[in-house]
Amino acid sequence: MGSVAAALRDQGFTVTGQDDNVYPPMSTFLESRGIEITRGFRPADIPPADLVVIGNAMSRGNPAVEAVLNSRRLYLSLPETLRHHVLRGRRNLVVTGTHGKTTTTSLLAWIFESAGRAPGYLIGGIPANLGQGSNLRESEYFIIEGDEYDTAFFDKRSKFVHYLPELVIVNNIEFDHADIYKDIEEIKTSFRRLLQIVPTGGIVLFNADDANCREVASTCPAPAAGVGFGESAAHRIGGVFYDPSETRFALDGEPYLLPMAGEFNVRNAAMAVAAARFHGLAPAVIRDALASFQGIRRRQEIRGIVKGITVVDDFGHHPTAIRETLAGLRKKFPGARLWALFEPRSNTTRRAVFQHDLPAAFADADGVFLSQIARLEQLPEAERLQPARVIEDIAATGKPAFYEPTADAIIERLRPLVRNGDVIVVFSNGGFDGIHQKLLERL
Repeated sequence: MGSVAAALRDQGFTVTGQDDNVYPPMSTFLESRGIEITRGFRPADIPPADLVVIGNAMSRGNPAVEAVLNSRRLYLSLPETLRHHVLRGRRNLVVTGTHGKTTTTSLLAWIFESAGRAPGYLIGGIPANLGQGSNLRESEYFIIEGDEYDTAFFDKRSKFVHYLPELVIVNNIEFDHADIYKDIEEIKTSFRRLLQIVPTGGIVLFNADDANCREVASTCPAPAAGVGFGESAAHRIGGVFYDPSETRFALDGEPYLLPMAGEFNVRNAAMAVAAARFHGLAPAVIRDALASFQGIRRRQEIRGIVKGITVVDDFGHHPTAIRETLAGLRKKFPGARLWALFEPRSNTTRRAVFQHDLPAAFADADGVFLSQIARLEQLPEAERLQPARVIEDIAATGKPAFYEPTADAIIERLRPLVRNGDVIVVFSNGGFDGIHQKLLERL
């Protein structure tokens, strides 16, 4: 929502917004673009707009939603707005999957930008090379992060089915979004619906090493090609060499360098490379773009170093994402003690769904802190994750592990334990009460 708001503002529209919680980096980004955000959902704050875009977190009973419905104004979901006003007539590249969407979309957009294709793009983060998460400029190409979450309270289909894809990337498929999907089969059904609308002149690039991806792609009417390490992959990854500051790999024998760590990022980059090749970009152009990629806000982002202690911010909120990020940081900071701080905040990790998966996700950390789950009062007690039990399971392995309900309590418990050379990584898909800056100040 924030990225589209900024892009429409750049096109000359007057844009305002409402939300309960607005936090950096998006809050400061919107403020820098002159977009006013009012806190709360007061009907009186809604201007006489030509269009009201209703986000998928809104529901009936919200006073602003009720005011829009009662006034008979034109309203659309965000995906519908994009379909009708941005995506029609373009060659749309849609990046999907449980993990890696933002990184892969950012890499792909930067490759096309570097190649002079001047793509439009919409990304759920802010890539350093591009300086913003969206650009709705007129272009033959549009590169968009496609989410399997539902569209709006009035449209329960996945957002990505609105995106008119020519090319679809499926990075991986795991269970997530426990508030709207009951099991992995429902999620696979949603991906199948997306692949049913890819034209025969397009392509689906899927993770050849992921059984769920292979299954979903097997019934796709459009051409489909696997990307992965295994022998069955049509586009095979090999020659991987990890260095603290960069990773080298080859795809179909062509060498590439990526200034990022971890196997997941190699997979993300390989998908972006395969998509760029499908659209005729030369390997040399792709190689130069990858080598100059500067990363994304809130994806293994170093927020600061104080007294030799590095504080890292990461958006990870699913056990697989946490595990792979920690594995990548192990390669990036060899020999360092690695402390993981996790706020269970997403609609899935607040629930007991991953009660038994989370302890193993922190295997690469030397010490772990969990906070109280966010918005505790919204869940029946029987459905809630029990962070203290997760900590008990981790501590049983002999690793320092602590449950502290608040960011301030975590900092006070952590402060005497850290020393020069340590790395602290904060996992949250929200603000975590400003813990990153508080850490830097109090250390």
